[in-house]
Amino acid sequence: MTKTKAFCACENKYGGMPDTRVCPVCLGLPGAMPRVSKGYVELGAVAGQALNCNIARFTKFDRKHYFYPDLAKGYQITQYDLPLCTDGYVDLPFIHYQENERPGGSMFRPENFVGKNCVIDNKYRRIRIERIHLEEDVGKSLHLQGSHSYIDYNRCGTPLIEIVTKPDMTSPDEAALFMQTVQEILRYVKVTNGNLEEGNMRCDANINLNVWEDGKLYHTPISEIKNLNSFRSIKDACTYEAKRQLEEFKVNRQEFNPGYKNTMNWDEEKSVTNIMRTKNSFVDYRFVVEPDIKPFSVSEEFIENAKSKVGELPEAKRTRLKKEYALSDFDVETLTSTREFALWFEEAAKNSNSPKRVANLILSELLAVMNEKKQTIADVNITPEHISDLANLLDANKITSKQGKEVFEEMMKTSKMPSVIIKEKGFEVVDDECEIDKIVQDVLKNNDNAVQDYKNGKTNVLGWLMGQVMKLSKGKANPKQATEILQKYLAKNSD
Repeated sequence: MTKTKAFCACENKYGGMPDTRVCPVCLGLPGAMPRVSKGYVELGAVAGQALNCNIARFTKFDRKHYFYPDLAKGYQITQYDLPLCTDGYVDLPFIHYQENERPGGSMFRPENFVGKNCVIDNKYRRIRIERIHLEEDVGKSLHLQGSHSYIDYNRCGTPLIEIVTKPDMTSPDEAALFMQTVQEILRYVKVTNGNLEEGNMRCDANINLNVWEDGKLYHTPISEIKNLNSFRSIKDACTYEAKRQLEEFKVNRQEFNPGYKNTMNWDEEKSVTNIMRTKNSFVDYRFVVEPDIKPFSVSEEFIENAKSKVGELPEAKRTRLKKEYALSDFDVETLTSTREFALWFEEAAKNSNSPKRVANLILSELLAVMNEKKQTIADVNITPEHISDLANLLDANKITSKQGKEVFEEMMKTSKMPSVIIKEKGFEVVDDECEIDKIVQDVLKNNDNAVQDYKNGKTNVLGWLMGQVMKLSKGKANPKQATEILQKYLAKNSD
């Protein structure tokens, strides 16, 4: 996320007092001259690299004209025929459907318009990206109760990238999954915060159907549902619109026209789409080259620098962690939820004899604390070395699992290393065989009834006797050794 807006020095920040982060450039006042933010273009290239795109060596900005109250200039600075990024892709986990799960049943067969170049197998399906272009955001209209509307221009000029896909998605679920996957990737490479609630990401969903009737294929007109701002709304709006289009086609038989599109909005409360306007042609936008910004070249060094900022992406990291550390799908999904969290885990794992135990400590203990305190991994008061030290002590049976929980709690309170806490509290496990043998004999001597019950076949008494051993040793006896010695004596007494 850039510190400034796309073409001026105004702060790029969400919220705040309306109309306090504006200037002549973002308001489009006469004589104001835009200047391209280098960081904006750089983050656009990083996004392109992360989404497997080709980065243009020569590009430019254009003006897209249309009237809307929150568009102060009467045009939007965007990219038309020479976008920064082209021909990318995102691989999604394959979603299997039954025929009756699709809107319209057998009449609606979206798999027939999947691009021929999509890679389809039992695990992933490739969604092709046609282009990623740079543009600026518009202001925000506020429609309050009553007859008045207001406009906050703070958002004018906010840097945007628009990701345009090929028509490769075949269901509302895939559309929502695509957005989730892109959000995760772009967060990983620090292009955006990805908060849909703050408008960091929005979706305009373009939908039309392939309808089979009496052996003939028909294509319905495209509907563009504007400004969907949650994964749930993407799924629900696309589901509703697919059904609506099918019913409409049955009545009016209107077919696809490349120059015609319905622009819809999604009514969250009523769960319906409503038509806002129709578009008959791109000519309506009167695209022209932006006269105040010169076309520019992108150097190889610039592209390589963007590539270096991408690093390992989430799905590749999950595959590697499963292989290297024998973790489950659930483990790696959680541990890779953010790049910072994944790196934190890997730092702890590399210093441990048991990466699996490290994962368990993070997922069961540390994550619970983080959720309770609403913290990120950057907020916690311990380091990866704390977790690896605790994992090593547990793995070597230096402390019991019960003691491990106490050590963890103390560690979170004081930030002291586990090895220090163990010495301070006298938690060192007793693994001297002679000492444990003496403790077991004392327990058996003082609990004749329990020993007799065991001889009579009540083998569940073993657990109770082990509890007595741990109690007498003040929790310090090595559980494995103590169990083996206790079983040896009980077996002897049963003969």
